[in-house]
Amino acid sequence: MHPILGTVLQRILLGVVTLFFVSLIIFSAIEFLPGDFTQAVLGQAATEETVAAFRKELGLDQPAPVRYMEWIQAVMSGDLGTSFSGRNASGIDRSRSVVDLIEPRLWNTLFLAAMAAIVAVPLALFLGITAALYRNSVYDRVVNASTLTTISFPEFFVAYILILFMSQLWFDFPAIASVNAETPFWERVYKCILPALTMTLVIVAHMMRMTRAAIINLLASPYIEMARLKGISKSQVILRHALPNAWAPIATVIAFNLAYLVVGVVVVEVVFVYPGIGQLMVNSVTTRDIPVVQACALIFAATYIILNLIADIIGIVTNPRLLHPR
Repeated sequence: MHPILGTVLQRILLGVVTLFFVSLIIFSAIEFLPGDFTQAVLGQAATEETVAAFRKELGLDQPAPVRYMEWIQAVMSGDLGTSFSGRNASGIDRSRSVVDLIEPRLWNTLFLAAMAAIVAVPLALFLGITAALYRNSVYDRVVNASTLTTISFPEFFVAYILILFMSQLWFDFPAIASVNAETPFWERVYKCILPALTMTLVIVAHMMRMTRAAIINLLASPYIEMARLKGISKSQVILRHALPNAWAPIATVIAFNLAYLVVGVVVVEVVFVYPGIGQLMVNSVTTRDIPVVQACALIFAATYIILNLIADIIGIVTNPRLLHPR
């Protein structure tokens, strides 16, 4: 077997094992959430017999290991369970499949993440490469100061500042990103400008600084010195010699920030009342909707693992020397 293929298969297996342990952590953490769904629905006046009967109907009376095994087996077969949100004490069951609840929300989150990524990734690479090209210049210092400023503020603060200036004072962008399945594409883009811009400002700094640091670190390598001695221009040295060898750390930080666009979007979605999977998870935690919380957390974990796996593969393919660590 080719060494690269063997390493890729090894990383995939490691990702599956990691996801299994993460599922254990997710299930255990949800077990420690305060409150009880059955008690919240039935109220404080409900008798113990009524609560016990309702818990049995929902399957919450079984031991935690049994419920975990049933849940993980259902997930492996593509069934994320049934939401508790449609159940009530009168016996009426209007519950929906977790997949049906998550699917439109996940699409909304992915759309917002794609909008931010399309702008953020090229912008971060451009700023990082040019900052390394003009190292210690005024341009480099301005870019570093600007990115450090944006990275220092929490997401909700950046969001409210953008709402103040872009929605109230200077422009008229919508402060609430209310979209649905029937929203036309360009109207959806218009309503998502502020949340996408918030996420872009937050993640550009990480990617730009890592790109700059990776390239500058390689500029002291002997082969870079040889390229300079041959009379190659500074821009060609960076683009043709330094950048290809810097893809491994750059791809890792890009994958990390792309995962953040899906996982860390919770605060942004809540601020802009955007109907994404992050807001769905927050609402489900509030209502103790255990199947939805478990499914959302598992999707977030899988997103991180898959994107970091892709970054590892990109790093190995672009720099086979990683197969032979010293």
